[in-house]
Amino acid sequence: PGTLKMATSTNNVITLKGSTDIVAEFFHYGLNSILYQRGLYPPESFTHAQQWGLTMLVTCNKDLQKFLDQIISQVKSWLIDMTVEKLVLVIKDIATNEVLERWQFDVDCDKTVNSNTNREASDKDIKEGIRSVIRQITASVTFLPLLESTCSFDILVYTDKGLEVPETWGETGPHLISNSEEVRLKSFSTSIHTIKAAVAFKKSD
Repeated sequence: PGTLKMATSTNNVITLKGSTDIVAEFFHYGLNSILYQRGLYPPESFTHAQQWGLTMLVTCNKDLQKFLDQIISQVKSWLIDMTVEKLVLVIKDIATNEVLERWQFDVDCDKTVNSNTNREASDKDIKEGIRSVIRQITASVTFLPLLESTCSFDILVYTDKGLEVPETWGETGPHLISNSEEVRLKSFSTSIHTIKAAVAFKKSD
């Protein structure tokens, strides 16, 4: 006789550390994806990696790897402390120092959570949310103006006021774009951290 199996729930339990790891991983792949899509490094300096059911591109450049790892390591500690408010990647024209693009990831933290909290969260929904944002980053080349000049990038992290930042992190201005247009991208939530993405860019003359 056939056996009837109970359908298993797609909900998993997530902790503050688990949520932090997911968001940090998203930033790792998301920042790499932006740098690749916007041509800031040669395509041959990236390699393929599978994540969330997507083929992602990550840098093989050792200096860039080290730089991104340092930033994400620090951001992880601020995610655990619930003190990070947003992470911003700005793309600038090297010759003029003008900001041409501003990729912003707002971070909403549920401050009722602590290290002992267990939250119900759908692993499937979280992954689908992340995939949607990454796909939009990949598709952004269809609406963003071509970066015709040689460009560099900066990463800015906004935290609660009064928080001491590491000595290696300098204070910096907001790097806003004059005459800009903004496109809101999708968001995703782990039920502890919510990430809302947007990209602003200089309008074509």
